[in-house]
Amino acid sequence: MNKEYLEFAIEIAKKAGEIMIKYFTEDNGANYKYDQTIVTKADTEINEYLINKVKEKYPTHSVDGEEKQFGKSNYVWICDPVDGTAMYARHIPTAVFSLALAIDGEPIVGVVYDIFTNSLYTAIKGEGAYKNGKLIKVNNIELNDKRSVAQYDMWPASEYNIFDAIKKLGEKTYFVSIGSIIRASMCVANGDFTVAIFPGTKHKNCDIAAVKVIVEEAGGKVTDLFGKEQRYDKDINGAIISNGVVHQEVIDTINKYLKD
Repeated sequence: MNKEYLEFAIEIAKKAGEIMIKYFTEDNGANYKYDQTIVTKADTEINEYLINKVKEKYPTHSVDGEEKQFGKSNYVWICDPVDGTAMYARHIPTAVFSLALAIDGEPIVGVVYDIFTNSLYTAIKGEGAYKNGKLIKVNNIELNDKRSVAQYDMWPASEYNIFDAIKKLGEKTYFVSIGSIIRASMCVANGDFTVAIFPGTKHKNCDIAAVKVIVEEAGGKVTDLFGKEQRYDKDINGAIISNGVVHQEVIDTINKYLKD
């Protein structure tokens, strides 16, 4: 059954990519939501498309989309239609589509699609992670290795202020922020980045649900900011996405500056 769920998720992802491309080079209708984040025509159209397809194929399942929700079930399709909307709205090609199926809060299938590089990341729990059908693995690079690259996301209204922790960790690793936590997390899964740190909480499960299964199937580790496991069908407590090797060191550093 999980293979069928993955095929369904891939079908949605491919359609989402078409919609993203359709609006990318034209007026994408960008405007600001109540929380001052950007939403575009692509976000809403993809979210609506997913809901309609789930109603048709799995009517007993529910949808938790970043822009719109449907139903209530322990089988939840969790979607970020366009992660990196701020970049996408400005015609900068770093945004991706993300979709996971969580059962009782645990992601068992995940898909991330980067239409701009035609990179499809997929995973079924227990069956490995893939990019365009080829097995991918995290790296084993330590933070203090000159090859180490890390991602951080930060915004003034986030519940957790990770600036001091990032500054401390930055003494060992090179930090970047590419505008999409999901795309950066795929860099972790693929071995390009060592770690990504995300302070998002309210409704930010949509950002990390697919990441959880893909990165861990690639050999990495995904927890909340304090090293704890969490459900992905409700608000989360931030996220650390790593190659596993550096995970505890990142947790220890964050715990010096934040309280759970």
